[in-house]
Amino acid sequence: MKNTINAIDAELIGTRIRKERETLGLTREKFAEVLDLSPLYIGQLERGERLMSLSTLIKISNILNISTDYLIHGKSTHESLMKEHSNEPLYNKNNSTLYALLNKCSQKELTLIESMVKLIIPYIR
Repeated sequence: MKNTINAIDAELIGTRIRKERETLGLTREKFAEVLDLSPLYIGQLERGERLMSLSTLIKISNILNISTDYLIHGKSTHESLMKEHSNEPLYNKNNSTLYALLNKCSQKELTLIESMVKLIIPYIR
């Protein structure tokens, strides 16, 4: 018999996976193909009927370009940081879209963005 807490968590994780997959316009079959998993298994994950390994969780988060933190807790890292630093000038509601976009970037993309911002700032001041 399933533990109720694990069943609820698995169901929420599965719902988040389905939502993000559909947002990207991926069918369950195409998503499964990219992950090298069966569509049946993906369906079971999305319904919260099965738990996945850590490596599968990481693969899914990478393909969907979202954090594992979001999949597990429903909050992305930037949301946690914004709550923690909400009184600081850099972390405010006006920047939330920027943080959401940056949170979906790979480390390589973030490094490139950082370099570009460093180049641009002196010219816009």
